[in-house]
Amino acid sequence: MFDNQNYVERYQLSSISNFMYKVYGWMTAGLSITAFTAYSIYDQQALFQAIIQNKILFFGILIAQIVLVIGLSALINKINFFFAATGFVVYSALVGVTLSVIFAVYQIQSIYMVFGLTAGIFLIMALYGYFTKADLTSVGNLLLMLLLGIILCSVVNIFVHSKMFDFVISFISVIVFTGLIAYDVQKIKYLAVEMQSHNESMGKIAIIGALTIYLDFINLFLNLLNLLGKRKD
Repeated sequence: MFDNQNYVERYQLSSISNFMYKVYGWMTAGLSITAFTAYSIYDQQALFQAIIQNKILFFGILIAQIVLVIGLSALINKINFFFAATGFVVYSALVGVTLSVIFAVYQIQSIYMVFGLTAGIFLIMALYGYFTKADLTSVGNLLLMLLLGIILCSVVNIFVHSKMFDFVISFISVIVFTGLIAYDVQKIKYLAVEMQSHNESMGKIAIIGALTIYLDFINLFLNLLNLLGKRKD
């Protein structure tokens, strides 16, 4: 009886670990697609200028990103794995298109440095979120409320154009997304426990989990870059 219980516990832990590996694998794939797309487009200056100078096209790509995120999250239970995976790959590429701008604004060494810093912070917070026994739900809810405030303030700053306001928004955003990494990883882990008996859905859930922490990573990176990045002359 005791041996059977230990076997079940080991099996559950192994199942959760395998699920998390899939989540991180998809996230890494998404980041790789984004980085490759961003640099490739910037490297093709004619294409880069065509996208940047066409405001309708550029903002159309931004709107497409929002639609894809909302669509994937809302329809994940109705679509199959292929469409979920395709949506994530397309979204990652579209983000790469818009992020190609950072290569025109910031020094390449600065981008690498901030990316490395972001990766380090992500690793620490992801490990904390996975292994901590503390329930991060209340902290996560607070961070989500702060995130809503950040979004509203960012919209206001589009019209105000305050550098100090922009700095404050980025500083608070770094704190919020750092905390959200731990919260989201714990949430994904708990979801894996609940969904162990639904093998057919695990692949799609892994993609949604990857999308969630991908967004945390990208937003943390962009705000750190705004705070610490060295701009080109």
